[in-house]
Amino acid sequence: MKRFKAAIIGGSGYGAGEIIRRLLLHPEVELVRVASIDYVGEPLGAAHPNLDGRTSLRFENLPPEEAAQGCDVVLFGLPHKVAAQFVPRVLPTGAKVVDLSGDFRLKSAAAYERWYGQPHPCPELLAEAVYGLPELAREAIRGARIVASPGCFATATELGLLPLARAGWLAGRVRTVGITASSGSGAAPSAGTHHPVRAVNLRTYKPLTHQHVPEIVETLRAAGAGELSLEFVPVSAPLSRGIFASSFCEIDAAIPKADVAAAFQRAYEAEPFVRVPQKRLPEVVAVSGSNYVEVGFEYGPAEGGRRTIVCFSAIDNLVKGGAGQAVQSMNLVLGLDERLTLEDPGGYP
Repeated sequence: MKRFKAAIIGGSGYGAGEIIRRLLLHPEVELVRVASIDYVGEPLGAAHPNLDGRTSLRFENLPPEEAAQGCDVVLFGLPHKVAAQFVPRVLPTGAKVVDLSGDFRLKSAAAYERWYGQPHPCPELLAEAVYGLPELAREAIRGARIVASPGCFATATELGLLPLARAGWLAGRVRTVGITASSGSGAAPSAGTHHPVRAVNLRTYKPLTHQHVPEIVETLRAAGAGELSLEFVPVSAPLSRGIFASSFCEIDAAIPKADVAAAFQRAYEAEPFVRVPQKRLPEVVAVSGSNYVEVGFEYGPAEGGRRTIVCFSAIDNLVKGGAGQAVQSMNLVLGLDERLTLEDPGGYP
């Protein structure tokens, strides 16, 4: 018999589908309820065809406190600005919360209002929420009541730059270009995800104004970076899954390349889901469909006592950039091996 029970609130989207898939295979956690305002009464396969016939569960339109009854953990797949209205109603049930939206990632209510365009509905919970990047906050996640799972762009960018931040070398201006897949826009069709346009196109959106900027800066500062600014340009690409981030920064020209390589190895040698390829740079195809991350760097020329470093990272936006990372945090919250249901390597090519 499985030891823990879980529910999902907001269960019809792509991220929720990936959570459901992982939980149906989980040896210790039983998925008992999936709440959604879409597909009510229909089997989960109605929204997630790959799960057709895998479970007898159906989508239920339930109040959050009812969805959480008897559960050890509730995973939220609701949009930004919606999740925060329901999380406070789940907490009195005693269930832990893992939220995939951006509603609890920032510590400042003023920053939330600036970047998300409305006041936070429960600012008193922001200080309590733990940012769910296991590579940075594993022990804090274990004891959390609310885990704010990071954004997909944020995960890729942070993991690419984390070794420099931990070494104390990251400061000043950072410029990042993040290339992303169409599934990051969600299951509802839009002009940005319409296949005839997306499949033959590259375009930017929210340049310099994307809501992941403040969480990236906040996270890197917490990891040891100095004062820094981030100029972030997201690019929509003809992929269904994946993110590739290239982050340009400067370090002291006297720091040897071997020291930078050692910083990357030191940061991730004990991490189960982060790889530092030795004979190639990161690629999306190597991590697509999996919870793994690839990171690497290019050691650039020196000029005026400074040296350009480009940090590269590749993730699957729906797994390590979303549902997989949420399950990884859920495992930690429940005192389980964080690798459970997440060690499959994905396919190639």
